[in-house]
Amino acid sequence: MTDTDLTKRLTDVFHRTFDDDRLTLSRTMVAADVEDWDSLTHINLIVEIEREFGIKFTTREIAGLTNVGELMDLISRKAGLIA
Repeated sequence: MTDTDLTKRLTDVFHRTFDDDRLTLSRTMVAADVEDWDSLTHINLIVEIEREFGIKFTTREIAGLTNVGELMDLISRKAGLIA
């Protein structure tokens, strides 16, 4: 899977989770940038990402994320896309 494929799949997850096809992901995006991104939606987002990519996150991994770029890097590592 290329970085472009990862971005498209992750964008699709964001669109479904937030029910907003207008969302455009960027590596610098944070929860405050998305109107409905609250703690419950965050949990739903993580669960949907785990399902989409066939991976599991630890609580520590999730708590350490500061933006979508770090999330993308973590997905890549967990899915074996990068070392």
